[in-house]
Amino acid sequence: MREIRTFELGHGEPAAAWRVAQPLVLKVMAGEIWLTLDGDPEDYWLAAGETFELPRGARVWVSAGQHGARVALTFAHCTRQVRTMAPAGSRPAWREWMPRWLTAA
Repeated sequence: MREIRTFELGHGEPAAAWRVAQPLVLKVMAGEIWLTLDGDPEDYWLAAGETFELPRGARVWVSAGQHGARVALTFAHCTRQVRTMAPAGSRPAWREWMPRWLTAA
C-alpha cells in the first residue's frame, strides 16, 4: 500500500517551503507549478502529468502557476509506515497528523 498526499495551491499564494525528510515523488495532477531546490541553480516549471523526484534532506519551494495547481506526493521508495489511531471523538492537532516526511522549512 502507498500513501499519497494531495495538495492544492492557488495562484498568488506565497511559495510553500518544505524540508524533505525522505525521498518523495511530486506529481502535478492539474495546472502547473514552479519548483526550486536549495543549491540547485535551475528553476523548474512542471505541467500536469509531469513528475519530479525530491531527494532526502532537500529544502524545496513550490508555488502554483497562473491557474493554480494540484500536486500529489508519494514516497519514492516503499517503506513500512507505522500509524497510530486517535481515540474516537478526538481531533488531533494538525502537527500530529501531518506526515513526518513533509515538514515546514
